[in-house]
Amino acid sequence: MKERPSRREVLGGAGLLAVAGAAAAVVGGCSSDASTKTAAVGAEPDIVAFHGANQAGILTPPQQRLVFASFDLLTSDRPALETLLRSWTAAAALLTAGKPIGPVEPANAAAAPTDTGEALELSASRLTVTVGLGRSVFVDAHGRDRLGLAHRLPAPLVDLPPFGGGENLDPARSGGDIALQCCADDAAVAFHAFHNLTRIAHDVAAVRWTQLGFGRASSTGVQSTPRNLQGFKDGTNNLDTTDAALMRDNVWVGAADTPKWMEGGTYMVTRRIRMRLEHWDRSAISDQEATIGRAKISGAPLGSRDEHDTPALAALGPDGKPVIPAGAHIRLAAPSENNGLRILRRGYSFSDGIDPVSGELDAGLFFVAFQRDPRRQFIPLQQRLALHDALNEYIEHEGSAVFAVLPGAAENASLGGPLFA
Repeated sequence: MKERPSRREVLGGAGLLAVAGAAAAVVGGCSSDASTKTAAVGAEPDIVAFHGANQAGILTPPQQRLVFASFDLLTSDRPALETLLRSWTAAAALLTAGKPIGPVEPANAAAAPTDTGEALELSASRLTVTVGLGRSVFVDAHGRDRLGLAHRLPAPLVDLPPFGGGENLDPARSGGDIALQCCADDAAVAFHAFHNLTRIAHDVAAVRWTQLGFGRASSTGVQSTPRNLQGFKDGTNNLDTTDAALMRDNVWVGAADTPKWMEGGTYMVTRRIRMRLEHWDRSAISDQEATIGRAKISGAPLGSRDEHDTPALAALGPDGKPVIPAGAHIRLAAPSENNGLRILRRGYSFSDGIDPVSGELDAGLFFVAFQRDPRRQFIPLQQRLALHDALNEYIEHEGSAVFAVLPGAAENASLGGPLFA
C-alpha cells in the first residue's frame, strides 16, 4: 500500500477537541456565528432525527446521494476513540438538523473556521449520519488486542471468507476500522457532513477509502423501486422497513443477543460491485432478462405480469425448462430458496470515470446491506450466488467490508457509550 500523507497535509484545520468544543457550544446555543441556522429538529420536513434507540440511515427511506468512508485509526489509545465518537455524535446532531458545527467566520481572522461552510444556505436535505466499527478495532489481523476491547468483540463481526464467482478484491478499497455513511438528497449536504466529520477526526483516524453514490439502488416499503445501471428495477423484494417484526427478526440486534452493548445496533456489509456495462449492453434483451429473472421494462418476474408478483419458481415453459432459469439472480436470492434468510439492502449506483487500463466505464453498484448476523445471512447467501449466479458474467466484486453499526444515542448520550461502559 502506498505511503499515507500526513494528516496535516491531507486535512489541516482544527484539532479534535477544539471542533468538539465548538460543536458543543452550538448545541447549547452559544455560537457566535451570525449565519448559524436556527431551524429546530422537526421544524422542517426534510430533517431526520439523529437521536434514538437505533441510528438513522438504516431504516430511513434511502436518499438520493451517498458519501461513504472507511477510516483507519492512527492511535492505540482507547480514550481517543471514545472522544472521537463523542465529538462525532455532537457534530452529527447539528448537521442532521441543518446547522453548522460552529463558526464559519470566527472572531479572530487568524483562526480557521470550525465549519467549512459549503452547506450554509442549504436545508438539512434528509441528511443521515451512520457510524460503525470494524473487527480490526477489537483485534488486529494477528488476533492481538489493539485498544483493550478484544473482550468486547461481537461474534457476528467476522471477516468475510473468499467467495470466488467474480470476486477480485482490492485491499485499498476494503476493510477499515470505522465506517461513516452520510446520505442526503443533496450531494453538497452529504459531502459537507463527511468533510466536517473528517476534519474532526484529525490525528485520530485517517480516511482509508471512500465511495460516492447516487440514484439510490434500493427502496423501502414506502418508495417506488429504482433502476440500477443495468437498467433493471433493483430491490423489488427488499424488506419492508415499516414491518417492526421483520426488522426485529432480520436487522436489529436484540436483547437476547450478545454482546449486550450491541442491542439496538446491526451489522453492515458493503461491497463495491463493478458492472461490466459494455459487455452487458451488447447482450440480447432475452439474455439480460434470463440473467436477472425479470422483465426489463415492467420488472415482473418472468412468467408474471406485475413487478410485485411472487416469482413462480416452479413454473415450466413449453420446452419443459424453468420459466425463471436455474441461474437467474432472483431465483438464487429468493428467501424461499435460502431457508428464509433475508437482508435489508440500501445500496447506491456509482460512476467513477473510466478505467485507465481497460478504457471501460468504472461504474456499478455500491452494495450496502444490514442484518442481524452476517454469518447466518449475507455469507451463506453470497456463497450461493458466487457459485451459481448467471449475473457473475457481468460483474466483479472489487471492495468489501463488514462493520458493527453502533446502537443509536439518546439525547445527552454518545454513540459507542455502551461499548465503553
